[in-house]
Amino acid sequence: MRLANKLAVITAAASGMGRAGVELFLKEGAKVAAVDVNADALANLKADMKAKGFDLITIQADLSKTDEMKSSIDDAAAALGGVDILWAHAGTPGPAGVENLDLKAYEFAMSLNVTSATIGAGEVVKHMRKRGGGSVIFTSSVSGMVGSMMSPIYSAAKFAVVGLTKSLCQTFAPDQVRVNVICPGLADTPMKLGFTGRSGVAAEAAANEAKLLTAVPMGRLCKAEDVANAALWLASDESTFVTGVALPVDGGFTAR
Repeated sequence: MRLANKLAVITAAASGMGRAGVELFLKEGAKVAAVDVNADALANLKADMKAKGFDLITIQADLSKTDEMKSSIDDAAAALGGVDILWAHAGTPGPAGVENLDLKAYEFAMSLNVTSATIGAGEVVKHMRKRGGGSVIFTSSVSGMVGSMMSPIYSAAKFAVVGLTKSLCQTFAPDQVRVNVICPGLADTPMKLGFTGRSGVAAEAAANEAKLLTAVPMGRLCKAEDVANAALWLASDESTFVTGVALPVDGGFTAR
């Protein structure tokens, strides 16, 4: 198994890509702590994993709040007995534009997309040093590699996460802590409508999705499992000399 005896924390773990990652990491031998704001979804996840023969640690936390982000890492480390892997996956689409900007919505988006990742990395590295190293994985987006005209706030936040990765990979390298970031394309997950369906009109959401798909050479949406598999590789010892990478999982979108 590719993550045998590894201790992993996954945030935004109760749905979509995070949930796919929880199940995959467990199957590959990791002991996993799943962090999410939704207590009911966490309970359902824990029950589903138990039915499949896995013991999952769950931690409810609002990661837009700095104190809860910090405590979630420390609580996970205590429950796991340390941390080898952090997949800091939490994020939100944020406001659609900058005109008449709702500052509270903007601040929430930046807090969840950028600050939670920054705080999580800063908090987890002390635990990874005790284990002789580790792997920090962030989730950005193709919108963190090329600008998004539909989601400028999201794009700004995700560019920041890519920049954070490029800096921290150098900062943490002496500790044998690798830092990489996954950049998914538009994904078939619960967050999808936050980008394509902001107006609430189903026809508009479908039209936006179709338009976006014309720019994807492989002609389909990203699947949660596509991203979970990329995270698995970055978490595993197969990528021990890989750090500072922004890995597109986008069907060729950013290769245009």
